[in-house]
Amino acid sequence: MKTIIITGANGNLGAVTVKKFLENDYRVIAVARSGSELGFAKDNKNFELHQLDLSDENASLLFIKEAISLYGSIEGALFLAGGFAMGNIENTTGDTLKKMLTLNFETAYHISRVLFEHMLQNDYGRLVFIGAKPVLQPEHAKNSVAYTLSKSLLFSLANILNAAAKGKNVTASVVAPSTIDTHSNRESMPDTDWSKWVKSGQIADLLEFICSDKGLPLREPVYKVYNDA
Repeated sequence: MKTIIITGANGNLGAVTVKKFLENDYRVIAVARSGSELGFAKDNKNFELHQLDLSDENASLLFIKEAISLYGSIEGALFLAGGFAMGNIENTTGDTLKKMLTLNFETAYHISRVLFEHMLQNDYGRLVFIGAKPVLQPEHAKNSVAYTLSKSLLFSLANILNAAAKGKNVTASVVAPSTIDTHSNRESMPDTDWSKWVKSGQIADLLEFICSDKGLPLREPVYKVYNDA
């Protein structure tokens, strides 16, 4: 049984992903500030929930070290925690940028750097970051500057990790979705054609594929999950 860490587990994508991985017989270590959307998993013996401030580096390091000590091997980590902010270059302040860097980059970095070394020692591991379409298509980034800049660091981090893991069965992937079909996105964009958006379940299917044995040959992948958006 593979052990997978899922951060941001209580969000729309997170809850769907937790369900997908439990259904496919993974042990899921979920990280979230709340478990309000995870009631379906509370009695599953292969599920545990940790309430953790991922922006706290010391707490994150302690959490990972304890997980490794308890289970011996962590095979994968999905970094779904993050946040979004609108703003063009004129009104994007340093404080806004710092907030986005904390939510979208530091929450992944603190855990991934320790897990990466652990996976290298085991010669196996899958780290999956959630990027963003505007990073790859900057013409879409003019009204989400801080968000896009913070997400761009995840692409750079994945490249660095993949270069360091050359010759090892350890891979850092980036999944770059367009707009995800969530209740909050529908409320904020009521006049948009929602059918063109990406479903959370579609992303969860991809995440499970990456971590499954079917994904063994993959190296240095970036997945553009746009649908028609």
